[in-house]
Parts: sequence; C-alpha cells; structure tokens
Amino acid sequence: MTDTSPIQPRKRPTFTDEEALGFHAGARPGKLEVVATKPMATQRDLSLAYSPGVAVPVLAIAEDAAKAYDYTAKGNLVGVISNGTAILGLGNRGALASKPVMEGKAVLFKRFADIDAFDLEVGTEDADEFIAAVRYLGPTFGGINLEDIKAPECFIIEARLRELMDIPVFHDDQHGTAIIAAAGVINALHLTGRDIGSAKLVVNGAGAAGIACIELLKAMGFGHDNVILCDTKGVVYEGRQSGMNQWKSAHAAPTDKRTLAEAMEGADIVFGLSVKGAFSAEMIASMAPNPIIFAMANPDPEITVEEVGQIRTDAIVATGRSDYPNQVNNVLGFPYIFRGALDVRASAINMEMKIAAVEALAALAREDVPDEVAAAYQGSRPRFGRDYIIPVPFDPRLIHTVPPAVAKAAMETGVARKPIDDMAAYRDRLSARRDPVAGVLNQVFERVRTFPKRVVFAEGEEELVIRAAVSFANQGLGTAILVGREDRVKANAAAAGLDLDRRENIEIRNAALSQRNDAYAAHLYARMQRQGYLLRDCHRLINQDRNLFAATMVALGDADALVTGATRNYSLALDDVRRVIDVKQGHRVIGLSICVARGRTVLVADTAITEMPNAQEIAEIAIEAAGAARKLGTEPRVALLSFSTFGHPKGERMEKVQEAVRILDARNVDFAYEGEMAADVALDRELMQRYYPFSRLKEPANVLVMPAFHSASISTKLLQELGGAMVLGPILVGLDRAVQIVPLGATDADLVNMAALAAFDIGG
Repeated sequence: MTDTSPIQPRKRPTFTDEEALGFHAGARPGKLEVVATKPMATQRDLSLAYSPGVAVPVLAIAEDAAKAYDYTAKGNLVGVISNGTAILGLGNRGALASKPVMEGKAVLFKRFADIDAFDLEVGTEDADEFIAAVRYLGPTFGGINLEDIKAPECFIIEARLRELMDIPVFHDDQHGTAIIAAAGVINALHLTGRDIGSAKLVVNGAGAAGIACIELLKAMGFGHDNVILCDTKGVVYEGRQSGMNQWKSAHAAPTDKRTLAEAMEGADIVFGLSVKGAFSAEMIASMAPNPIIFAMANPDPEITVEEVGQIRTDAIVATGRSDYPNQVNNVLGFPYIFRGALDVRASAINMEMKIAAVEALAALAREDVPDEVAAAYQGSRPRFGRDYIIPVPFDPRLIHTVPPAVAKAAMETGVARKPIDDMAAYRDRLSARRDPVAGVLNQVFERVRTFPKRVVFAEGEEELVIRAAVSFANQGLGTAILVGREDRVKANAAAAGLDLDRRENIEIRNAALSQRNDAYAAHLYARMQRQGYLLRDCHRLINQDRNLFAATMVALGDADALVTGATRNYSLALDDVRRVIDVKQGHRVIGLSICVARGRTVLVADTAITEMPNAQEIAEIAIEAAGAARKLGTEPRVALLSFSTFGHPKGERMEKVQEAVRILDARNVDFAYEGEMAADVALDRELMQRYYPFSRLKEPANVLVMPAFHSASISTKLLQELGGAMVLGPILVGLDRAVQIVPLGATDADLVNMAALAAFDIGG
C-alpha cells in the first residue's frame, strides 16, 4: 500500500557568511579534537600508555600484525583524504581549502556510525604523487575515504590504491552518490511497474559520480544498450572521438542520438550529475509516462521539483537538497558501509558490498517509519510512495540495517578477515553504538521547518537576541517576533550589521504601543485580581514588562511560542511566565537538560524547578522526563539517581528515591526505570550487569532523574565546564503553552536552539 500524498517542501536553511565563519572559529578553531580513551591521571597511567608499558603491545603486534586491531584504534579509524581539486561544487580550491570539508566528513563518520576519522589534505594535483603519499598509510588506518578529487584523476587514484593497499579504499563522490541513487531507483522502478533489465536510463554528467552510477546500475541488471551517458559535448556514443577517455569509452552507447534532448525522448529514467538548468521543460515533457527524474546537481538541481510539477504530474523526483522529499544524501551510505567493512576487517569494499548496501537502503524505505523519523513530519507520517523512496538521514534503523548487509556481503565474497558469527548480536551492538537522542536537534529543526511557527523573542532590543532572531528566520524555522522599541531594535541591529527591513519573517512589537494591550491586561487582571493587583497595575505591567507582554501574546494565541532569559535570572523569568501561563493539566513543570558528551546523550531532570523533591515529586519528575524523551523520538530508560546503589550506603535522600521507585511500581508506568543507583552504575552497562544483574535496566540509562535540584544543576554545569559536554537547557516541560527560557550567558546559537524547541513544543 503506498501513499501518494505529497510531503510539502520546506524552506531551505540559510545563514550569513559571518555565521558560517563564527561556527568554524572560536576558542578551538575547527570541528575536531583528540580525546584519550584511557585514563591519563597518574604516573602509572602514563607508564602504561607510553614507556615502558607500550612496549608490550608493540612486541605483540610485531609478532602478529592482526593484533593491531586488538591493541590500537586502527580497526575503527578511517583516513579522510583529499587534494581539494573538486570541493563540494566549488571546484579546485586546493588542498588546504578542503580541510573544513574533510573535518566535516570526519564529524559525520563519528556522528552516524561511531567511526573515528582523521583528515589528511595532500598538497599535489599529480595522481602519481598523491598515490605515493597515501599508499604507505595502511598501518595507520582501517580504511581510506577519498574525497573531493576531480575526474579523471579520481579513477586512477582509487584503482591504484585499491591494488596497493590491503584495506578498503572508497571514493565517496563516486560510489556514495551511486549507492543512494540506485536505492531510490529500485523503489521508483517498483512503484512504476518497470523492469530493471528493460528500463531506459540517461545519465547527464560523465564525472566521477556519473560513471560510478552507470557502473553500479549495470552491475545490478541495467542493460548496456539501455543506458546512454551524456557529457558537455552531448551523447557518448560508439565511435565518438572528441572529448573521450577510457572511462567514457567503456559506456559508449550504440545509438544514433547525439544530444541530451534526443537522448531523453522516451527515457524512463534520467540522472542529473551536472549543472543547474541542464534539464529543460521540453526534455522532461518528452520522457516516458511516469518518468523517474534524479536531478542531483548541488547546490541547485538540473531542474527543480516545482518546475517538474508544472510540466507533468506523473513524475517521481529526487534531488540532492534537504528541503525536498527523496534527498540523495551520501550520509546514508559511507558511514554505514565503512562500519560494516571495518567490523569484519575487510580488505576492500567490492561491488557486492555496494549492491548489498543499495538493497538494504531500498528495503528500509519500504518499511513502516518509526516515531523518531515521523517526528519531523508533524501530522504527516511519510510512507513508501512517490515522495518517500529513500530513507531519511536520521532514520535510527540505518545503523543496524546497512552495516550487517555490507558485512555479510564481505564474508560471502571472501574479503572479510574477521567474520561475524552471530549476526543478531552484531545488530544489537550496532544499535547500542547509535545514540537515539544525539540527533534530537536535527529532528526538531526538520519538523519546525516543515511546520514553521511564530516565536516571540521577548528581549528584542538586545543585539544577541536580534542575531538569534535573524538566524531563526534565515533557517526557515518560522517568523521571529522581536519585542522592543522599533527605533532601538533597528539601531542595535544596524550596529550588528543587520538590516531588518530587508529580512523576511522578522516582526517588531512595541509593548507600549500594541493595540492588543487592553485584551492582554484583561487576561492578566483575571489571573491576578485576587493577589492585590488592580486593572491599572496590569496595564502597567503589560506596557512595561516584555516577558509578561510576550507570554500573554502566546497565552492568547497571537504567537505560537516564546523564548526569553538572556537578560534576566532564570527563576525570575519563570515567575513572569507563570503569572500568565498555567501548568498543563495532569502534569508538573520540570527543567530537563540535554547533555551530549563524547557522542553520548542523556536527559537530566530536574535541573531547574523543584529544589528538594519528595518521593512523590521524584516519581512525577521521572514520568514527565520519560514523556519528553518519547516526544524527542527515543524510548526512555530512566535511572533514579542517588549517592548510593541499591541500599548502600544508607541515607535520607536514598530512602526518598527508593520510595519514588515504589510509587512508579504502583502506577504501572509504561517505561523502563530503576533505582536508586549511582550515576556510574546507571551509565555503565558492564558495571550494572556484573554487580547488579537483577537490575530492570539492561542497557545504560538515557534519562537520569536527580534526587534534588542542586545535584542536577551542579552536575550538568560541571559536565559542561570540565567534561567538555554540550548542555542544552534546562528545557521547560509541563507548561500549557510553548515557552523556553535560556540561562544567563547564553549564546545566539543557544537562543536559536531553544526557540526551535519552543516551536517544536517539547514541553507541551
């Protein structure tokens, strides 16, 4: 059963040059750092890590080279290597200029597949020199990811390195695009009732990706005579002499067609790996019924989805852009392909492994979509159909779907040097590698872009807040409403180099001049008249207090959400909001912090509201935090923390936590929980299973409920300052309207994140 209802395109995220440079700059420029995986606190630690202890693994590896995988990081380490001759559609900008891209690639390896990666930029455009520089790096890495190398040198380099090295060498610009596109084609053929052996394909673009797409699709069953390759000179046909090389010649077609327009007449499928505007309306109109159009030029496709829609209504369209359905995104492939290859210590990534990845991706798109993915499509869960033929990058199932398929193919074709005996156990280990909450902001941002909201920035005269509001609007998250005096807001914006008159989706509201003040004051008076406030007092508060004005806008539906706190103490800002907005019925208000450290994420509660909760309150905090975790798309595993673990050592707070567990028992809650336990036990699976096998938690907790506000606040701030963790929050959960408060000292990025969470209504 397929769903043909279209998923609406989202506004494409934008940012200023200053934002991009600021992101990459800072106290630690770049996007990577080296973190030790073993303790380095004592002299003994250093002696084991280096001299004399390091001599023992050295001798072991010298005797048996395979031991390097046991005693070093080699087995989980990929080299991301480029000479910068074909950077992200920017062309030849040189090896050094490619470094930000290669660092970014390394980040993606870690984020999606828990693979460590080092970037290496090689300062030569000569293929032989490049090969000579890379060929001797095999002892360092478990695999090599070549990136942003122009054709035809990329073909020569990859082929030669594959011969010379006994580890996987994979040029992602070729094979990554081919694998993802092929998965989409399999599903598009299924939806349109076509056979792979007879479908007619045109590929426009004879560079690395174009050639790789043809080679992969032919290996999967496309007939040689049914595939036409085109380049800037037209059709690559048998007998053509001009502009040819050995890679084009291998795919020269027996045809009398000479132009792209002629080739596309009656074609079932067209791949665009060329330039913006390469496909005309006439070309699209001339294709066969139910055409399959993959316009993959970046950053702008050969033809847009809207333009295709104006020409014909029967097309299936894919692009490389994230703001349309069916995105051909390489991140769906390379992290998971390398994960599978590394886990079986493969000597190469062969065609069979690539086809296995294609088939796994195609099959995944046909399965029901989990809540974590559906969260990005509020009220419109994507289903297999014309607008959903390729999985989305944040599908949590990718990590335990693609690597096993790749690993299995490696074993079956004899390139695996460490076969996996128990594939089910391997899938479980893969699932544990991926942190289901780490991508929470991506999911939040995607859903908010799909359903943009009107968010009030209460402290609208502050330069920090103005920058955040502009970024919020630029990213397509909705309309930013700045509360403040218009002349002051615009002056401060101009001082920051921002012209608000030329910005879309930015509004300014002066509380003192609003025509809604009578209604706002009446709302506030109805709530506060029995607390000693006169109507005129409420008028004055609405006119002068931006938090009250902004909160009342949200309370009366004139805006969807509110973010504040940049200039006022958290508790004072919350007091202002609570004057206007109630607790959601049946809930309690808590502060929930998202802590991300070393690729691992936990939710910590309560970090803002209840200072010394009793047992009943601790249980309610656990229930509220578990509900928020589910809204973020992850199944909660809740640990009720204490200084003690299951009765030792004794103490008053320990008893309150124990009682909270009994309250949860009596309420028959529908999530996994356990306590009381110390934080190390809650987060260490091995420690938990070794000493406390009776624990109801079989995997590390992802929601930590603290026994008191002070311990929650102190621990998250210590993590942030000493542990290098990213801490987002406290996030307000439990109010009847969407409100978020940033802590003092928040950055403009913090404000944007919290505004997005407010628009997402995480707390409602």
